[in-house]
Amino acid sequence: MTEYSSLDTELPDAPVPADESPRTGTHHIGPVFQPTHPLALAPVTAPAHSVDGFVRQFLRELNTGQGVALSQSSVNDQYLALARTVRAYLMARWLETTRKQRLSEAKVVGYLSAEYLLGRQLDNALLATDLEEIAAAAMASCGLDLETLRAQELEPGLGNGGLGRLAACFIDSLATMSVPCIGYGIRYEYGIFRQTFVDGRQVEQPDTWLALGSPWEFPHPESAVQVDFGGHTEQYTDTDGVERTRWVPSWNVLAIPYVYTVPGYLNGRVNTLRLWSAQATKAFDLSIFNAGDYAEAVRAQTFAENITKVLYPEDSTPQGKELRLQQQYFFVAASLRDFIDRHLGPEVDLRTLPDRIIFQLNDTHPVIGVPELMRILVDERKFEWEEAWEITKQCFAYTCHTLLPEALEVWPVDMLGRLLPRHLEIIYRINDDFLDEVRAAYPDDEMRARRMSIIADYPERAVRMAYLATVAGSKVNGVAELHSQLLRDKVLPDFSQYWPDKFTNVTNGVTPRRFVRLANPGLSTLITDAIGVGWLTDLERLIELERYAEDPEFRAAFVEVKEQNKARLYDLLRARDGIDLPENHLLDVMVKRLHEYKRQSLKLLHIVTLYEQIISGKAKPSEIVPRTFVFGAKAAPGYRMAKETIHLINQVARVVNADPLVEGALSVAFPANYNVTLAEKLIPAADLSEQISLAGKEASGTGNMKFALNGALTIGTEDGANVEIRRLVGDDHFFLFGLLEPEVVELQQQGYRPHEYYEANPQLKATLDLIASGHFSHGDRNTFEPLVSNLLYEDRFLALADYQSYLDAQARVDAYYADTDAWTRSAVLNVARSGYFSSDRSMTDYLDRIWHTQPMR
Repeated sequence: MTEYSSLDTELPDAPVPADESPRTGTHHIGPVFQPTHPLALAPVTAPAHSVDGFVRQFLRELNTGQGVALSQSSVNDQYLALARTVRAYLMARWLETTRKQRLSEAKVVGYLSAEYLLGRQLDNALLATDLEEIAAAAMASCGLDLETLRAQELEPGLGNGGLGRLAACFIDSLATMSVPCIGYGIRYEYGIFRQTFVDGRQVEQPDTWLALGSPWEFPHPESAVQVDFGGHTEQYTDTDGVERTRWVPSWNVLAIPYVYTVPGYLNGRVNTLRLWSAQATKAFDLSIFNAGDYAEAVRAQTFAENITKVLYPEDSTPQGKELRLQQQYFFVAASLRDFIDRHLGPEVDLRTLPDRIIFQLNDTHPVIGVPELMRILVDERKFEWEEAWEITKQCFAYTCHTLLPEALEVWPVDMLGRLLPRHLEIIYRINDDFLDEVRAAYPDDEMRARRMSIIADYPERAVRMAYLATVAGSKVNGVAELHSQLLRDKVLPDFSQYWPDKFTNVTNGVTPRRFVRLANPGLSTLITDAIGVGWLTDLERLIELERYAEDPEFRAAFVEVKEQNKARLYDLLRARDGIDLPENHLLDVMVKRLHEYKRQSLKLLHIVTLYEQIISGKAKPSEIVPRTFVFGAKAAPGYRMAKETIHLINQVARVVNADPLVEGALSVAFPANYNVTLAEKLIPAADLSEQISLAGKEASGTGNMKFALNGALTIGTEDGANVEIRRLVGDDHFFLFGLLEPEVVELQQQGYRPHEYYEANPQLKATLDLIASGHFSHGDRNTFEPLVSNLLYEDRFLALADYQSYLDAQARVDAYYADTDAWTRSAVLNVARSGYFSSDRSMTDYLDRIWHTQPMR
């Protein structure tokens, strides 16, 4: 196997020149340089692991990378040089990881995800390379403050919420566990959006996370992949006399790979995250430019770059829907090409592909990869259909992340056929063959075949991507025990009956390296002092903390850590948002994507209830446990009800925070643009974690796990991973409320009439009437009328049905929080009993139940 001195060691040994490539959809570069000098073949060495070695590398990066002397450098120059210095320590490990992986021909996990919510990279890289103390000392010796440089980093805008953060946790764990993995995704130029508030309303701004440079990525334009769209298909007879189909596309773009390193924790392994950016194949037309039509001269580039401009373009228009489909095919097609043509090379027999790769479909966004692999095998590699299908079924597994029917993607056949005509033909063939099998198994049940068809006929002919993933996937998994059961019983019941062994569960997890060690250094030190080292890669060792819950000195130290975390958060919010939070309050936190099923509206009803009780004289401020409520949430740009909810939260905060009647008792904060960086400060400070979705609607949640691991108690429904959290931490240390999933179904079947709850509950009536009166909208009764009417006459997610149960649970919270020792004991036990929720454990489950591959030792 050839070694390369280039930073990119994944180039194929014998690439096909561009003008000789027979494969539609691929752009090949010329022959790869073959080094012969002994130094070129020698292993790359990292800079010296010392303060002096770090300083020398830092100054070299500053001088040659940024082109400035230390005395003339800006903070951004210094940050970029620091990041590249740390990156230099990673590179020797990354090159060696890649070399060994090639030599071993180990099976790789190809993680296909439309999102990666990575967070800042500097601290994670310092931790993984054991350079934290060295970097701090090196910067100090240069007269620089490491904390100042840390604050300069902008986190990559590559995700929206739990789906993207989960992907980031998973690739972190795979690297730490020495499992070969390549993450594949999209390098969004402007992320999802940067959230701002104007008069309390959400306003979306571009997330310019790349504006000051991105030192953690390696662009490789020479390895671009051509991705085709549109056109038509045609039949032809090949040289062996076999009738075949080929795709004749009408336009294409280039996918430019950007490589990110994914370091394992202190194990020397560095995996790869490869993100794709779109460029036009012909970006600039000089003749048109010279003719004076400057806009037309760059139109192709503008059109191509739209594909990777933003995450989840607003899809209420046909153009938005088509752009989303373009995004999904773009990154999946490029990723499959990257692995097959570059990682494996042309000499590898693709009959062995299932032994070399398992592509994990992180929700339905990458499912178009199924017909793409079939197209490569059948149309380009000339496999017979049946053999290609057997290979394809072994190369994919599907994770479903939702229980909401509207979240299961469907693509109109007209759109898919126009954009990807060959893929639609392949999907039709897959569906026809599958339905033949179903009809053979159930010969007298045509309605079952129609229900299971990948192609829906109503309300329009469309491809059901979750069904395609289920038919093609070797395994289908949910992400929490309850979710997986409902997936089998409610979402895909016909499929689970047909393939009972195909369905399994892997409960989500979070990486303790970022969300305990980096986010909560005080707690990490306390844990290590108590149980020793090693728990960061064996999180179930936290159970050893159980006995310390009865130790007064440990509890006192635990309380002190929590208070320090609160002070740190308050300093950050003051500097970041101009928000001043009162001290000595219970910190009640609800942070998650804004959606009606997550029920931020129910949390808001609780706040308004407390406020109404005080201003109406039903309760005195001194009788209420002082609370600060903190929200963090973004609403999709086209989701009107969610954006109205954000407006109401901000207006309630404005009124409550300014009312002297509740001063010292209630405070509400909604810092804009919640992200991983803010989460790392907010979660460790929280006392109470709000996990209040309607039972049977949340797939899993991972925020609930992060809060429990950092010593917050949970108030929640029997939903998602709450079920497992409550079982593990114990009923006495979890505030359960609300309808159970079967009760939800029964109530909805009986006919839910939310206004009856309003009429029957005087406090609920007073709360909603206060909102409707214009009290939070400068006297304007119309401002929040749509929200109030929605709750009274639709309330799709049963907030009013669960209102009284929620208030009763909150009363239990107040009573329990008044006993500091009891609360702290429960908080310690939440930490001690949450070790199960490590993403390392999740990855072990995937390896054992789905991927059937092993770490490289």
